[in-house]
Amino acid sequence: MVTTTEYLILAAALFTIGVIGVLTRRNIIIIFMSIELILNAVNINLVAFSNYWQQFTGQIYALFVITVAAAEAAVGLGIIIALFRNKETVNADEIDLLKW
Repeated sequence: MVTTTEYLILAAALFTIGVIGVLTRRNIIIIFMSIELILNAVNINLVAFSNYWQQFTGQIYALFVITVAAAEAAVGLGIIIALFRNKETVNADEIDLLKW
């Protein structure tokens, strides 16, 4: 049987990989994928503690996080496509659309 500690270690590893991806990469698509990894780590924590305390509130919150992540992915992909059409790049350093 998998213990809560093992779930927390997995979530910590996913969260760490996500944070490193956000901080070190310059490709916007990889940055959004790293944000999704962070949200999945949060979901694993919510479900693990929900199982540990034998309550359903963590699983309900995890469903809300999944919904927000899906909306974020849809809006983020639309923004990425619009930026690529204007600037012809997905490099975060080369996008200066909001600068004067």
